Amino acid sequence: MSDSQATFMEVRSERLDGRWAVVTGSSSGIGRAISLRLAAAGARLVVHGGHEAARARGVAEEIRRAGQVAEVVMADLAAPDQQDRFVASVLDVCGGPPHVLVNNAGADVLTGDAGNLTFEEKLETLWRVDVVATMRLARAIGAAMRSSGRGVILNLGWDQAATGMEGDSGEMFSAVKGAVAAFSRSLARSLAPHVRVNCLAPGWIRTAWGALAGDAWDRRARAESLSGRWGTPEDVAEVAAFLAGDASSFLNGQVIDINGGRP
Repeated sequence: MSDSQATFMEVRSERLDGRWAVVTGSSSGIGRAISLRLAAAGARLVVHGGHEAARARGVAEEIRRAGQVAEVVMADLAAPDQQDRFVASVLDVCGGPPHVLVNNAGADVLTGDAGNLTFEEKLETLWRVDVVATMRLARAIGAAMRSSGRGVILNLGWDQAATGMEGDSGEMFSAVKGAVAAFSRSLARSLAPHVRVNCLAPGWIRTAWGALAGDAWDRRARAESLSGRWGTPEDVAEVAAFLAGDASSFLNGQVIDINGGRP
């Protein structure tokens, strides 16, 4: 094997051994998939849950059974005092700033009782969790990362925030996730060069809502992807794992669509 081939193989097999990673909203869906994928790469995980403690503990146990370290920190990220407590707990558990922060937590206003809220109530809920919590956690932990001289922050956006989508949900999510994308670009500038900040923008992903979607939504999701299928939480997790590692060290301040391509 040539030197260039050996170097390529080393980059391709790069791991996250010994690094602490924090994934908010990691008790199910995309957050769970990202947590398991980062753990598979060798990271030690802080698993976060808002109200589903049993689920969060279940994810942590999956990680432990695979031989990795996992700790659970519960917090309702809609409340500023609990956001502050979460940051303090993370710094304590990790013994300092984590190497990776994934701001995945988002309010579910489409299923369950929340689906019956008014437009204004849904928007307020989304704003507090998806935007304010993301900003406050990223700024606080990002400042600690910068002081340590290293770190990666990944925030969860939405691919259609840039293009728009009709209807109440489209209006709400485009505003909220558009704010997350804009914030991510700005925070990347604030924390550069030692801390990288990127925004993941998933498209149609088969999460809890997607599993309940009717035929019309299923046809639309498949039509709006060059891959002709729904995405999976694991599709998002693979991109997150790449961005968490050093092989992506020249990617910063980007909004990365994960949608199979849009026609």
